[in-house]
Amino acid sequence: MVYDILITHIKGLVQVRNQSLHKVAGKEMANLPILEDAFLIISQGLIHSFGLMKELPSSVNAHTTIDATGRFVFPSFVDSHTHLVYAAPREEEFVMKIKGATYEEIAARGGGILNSAKKLQTLSEEELLDVSLPRAWEIIHMGTGAVEIKSGYGLTTKDELKMLRVARRIGIETPLTLKTTFLGAHAVPKNKSKDQYISEVIHEMIPAVAEEKLADYIDVFCETGFFTPAETELIVEAGKEFGLIPRIHANQLSRSGGVQVGVKTGAISVDHLENLGDEEIDILKESETMPTSLPGAAFFLNLPFTPARKIIDAGLPLAIASDYNPGSAPSGNMPLMLSLACIKMRITPEEAINAATINTCYTLGLSQTHGSVTEGKVANLFITNPISSVASIPYSFGINPVSRVILNGKLIPTKSAW
Repeated sequence: MVYDILITHIKGLVQVRNQSLHKVAGKEMANLPILEDAFLIISQGLIHSFGLMKELPSSVNAHTTIDATGRFVFPSFVDSHTHLVYAAPREEEFVMKIKGATYEEIAARGGGILNSAKKLQTLSEEELLDVSLPRAWEIIHMGTGAVEIKSGYGLTTKDELKMLRVARRIGIETPLTLKTTFLGAHAVPKNKSKDQYISEVIHEMIPAVAEEKLADYIDVFCETGFFTPAETELIVEAGKEFGLIPRIHANQLSRSGGVQVGVKTGAISVDHLENLGDEEIDILKESETMPTSLPGAAFFLNLPFTPARKIIDAGLPLAIASDYNPGSAPSGNMPLMLSLACIKMRITPEEAINAATINTCYTLGLSQTHGSVTEGKVANLFITNPISSVASIPYSFGINPVSRVILNGKLIPTKSAW
């Protein structure tokens, strides 16, 4: 038999697991199995087998053989929280932040989410796809192989559906494994009262999203000045009636009650957690909800970072995602997110890699197919440039460590080719 791809002389094959893991938590997050001087075989889009080079049969043949001497092979990152579909960047607000304006002040001046909504509403579906696709290819070449994309910059039924259609099309027109989230309750449009808008989200948007099967999840921005815990619960429960799984924006700007409502409604994850206390940690211990940190947003907004060390030391799991969006985290660079997590949140490289692979997979329902080097899983991998250890990735902050990308068992053209 001739296999599709054979990778040989791998310095370190990372995240080797004999079987799929649900998630890793507490002390287990420091365990990152690495096979040294290894080979890996890919066949029909899947990881066929792997092992030590000295165990590779001389009879093995492949259409493509890659010598990975001096390089590491990782499972692709799984970015479980992004707003990758948007119309335009918001550099003007960046300057306002530098001059001292807060997130809340910018929103009050018509900036923030409402600014993105205004820009997005002027674009057709095709135009929105055209400006969003390059971002998808950008994250692919930085090691991401599976991604969640939210709506939330439409704020009308027509435009929320447009966003989700574009997100679904990204999953067709790129090799990314894609999940979508309906986030109509991201902000309240200026031309509606909050009660009017919540009613529209529940009675018009959610049924329309479900009818077209455009979303896997439902999300709400549970935060002071946006949606209260009671309003969040109301919206989430409405989404659950249509089969949408909850995931909540929680505790970004304040101890908003988002964690509590997330656990109460059975959310698969609560994301942000810049403001987290012992009460929330104790509540999370009694749940299956994944605490998810978005260090890029904390960095960009000069907010406190998620108390990741405290979360892990309490025996909890932790996931790390990018929050790629135009206002508070304009980067989908997952290696940089690992750097921020290690430098600012004091977690180890091993913990950060587990957080960005196995634990993000858990929040997207991909545990059985992605996130580790396991026989039979989808061959979503990246090969690094020559590096000395896995710690080189967070250590060399801002540097893209990725040399080659393999998604769904196929080599992706290098960035220069597109």
